[in-house]
Amino acid sequence: MLYDLTLHMGYSYDSPASGARHIMRLMPLSLPDRQRLIAGSITISPSPDEQSHFTDFFRHPSTSFLLRSPHETLDIRMQARVQVESHSITADFSPTLSGLPEEVAGIWSLEPESPHHFLGDSPRLTATRAISDYARESAAPERTVLQIATALCTRINKDFTYDTEATTVDSTPLDAFKLKRGVCQDFSHVMILALRSLGIPAGYVSGFLRTIPPAGKERLEGADAMHAWVRVWCGETLGWVELDPTNNIPASTDHIVVAYGRDYSDVAPVIGVLKSYGGQRAVQAVDVVPLKQ
Repeated sequence: MLYDLTLHMGYSYDSPASGARHIMRLMPLSLPDRQRLIAGSITISPSPDEQSHFTDFFRHPSTSFLLRSPHETLDIRMQARVQVESHSITADFSPTLSGLPEEVAGIWSLEPESPHHFLGDSPRLTATRAISDYARESAAPERTVLQIATALCTRINKDFTYDTEATTVDSTPLDAFKLKRGVCQDFSHVMILALRSLGIPAGYVSGFLRTIPPAGKERLEGADAMHAWVRVWCGETLGWVELDPTNNIPASTDHIVVAYGRDYSDVAPVIGVLKSYGGQRAVQAVDVVPLKQ
C-alpha cells in the first residue's frame, strides 16, 4: 500500500511560553521488507532558534528544537509518503512458553532489537500483581508464545472498552486495568506488562492506522489518529510479531510504524519543557490517504 500522510499537532498557551525545548519523533521509519519512507518533511511555527537532528538508541530519527522568544502557540506539521508491504504470518514457529527462556538466553546481542531490553520494568511500566494474575489465566507451558500473545490480545479487546474520556496520557496501566477502559496507549501498556510478567519480551509501537469509514459514508479529513500497538518477541525463528489489542488484529498494511520502544516514554511524538503559567490546549489531526498504484 502507498500512503500520503499528514499530521498537525497544535498547542496554545494561556500565557506566552518561552525557553521551550522539544524533541519530536514523528517521521515514519524505513524498515527492510516492511516499510519505506519515500519522502517527508516537518515544519514548525514559530521558526525554531536552534534545531538539530539525531538518531536515538532505538534508531529513531529525532529532531530537537529550541524556541527562546515568548510564543502563544506552537504549530507542528508533518507530511510523508510511505510504501507499506504485506507481512502476514504464515506459520507459528514460536517456542512454547517453557522453551522461551532458553531461546532468550541464547541471544548475546544488546542491539536495539535484542529481546533483553523488553523483559523488565521500563519508565512507565512496573510489574503489577493484578495484571500478572490476569496474564497467567491465558498462559500454559505447552502453548506457544504466539498463541499466548494472540489470546491476550483477544482478551484485552473483549474485556476493555475504548473510551477517550476514561484516561489521560499520564494514566498508569493499573488505572486503565481497574477501569477496564481506555485508549490504544492503555490497551498496549496493559498487554506489554501482561506479556513481560510471563517472561515474554514485549514492546510498544507508535504509528499511524488507516481508518475505513462505514459503508456509504465519506471519509472525513483529519479523522485518522496516531495509534499504538504491541510487538512481541516470538523466538529466534519467528522474531518480532506485532499485534493490535485495540482492534484485535495483527498489524497489517494499514499500520504505519513511526517508532519502537519499551513503552510510550521512548516514542512520545513530542516531548519537552517550557517556561509558562496557566493551562494549555492541544489539538491533533491526522490524514492517512491510500494512493492508487
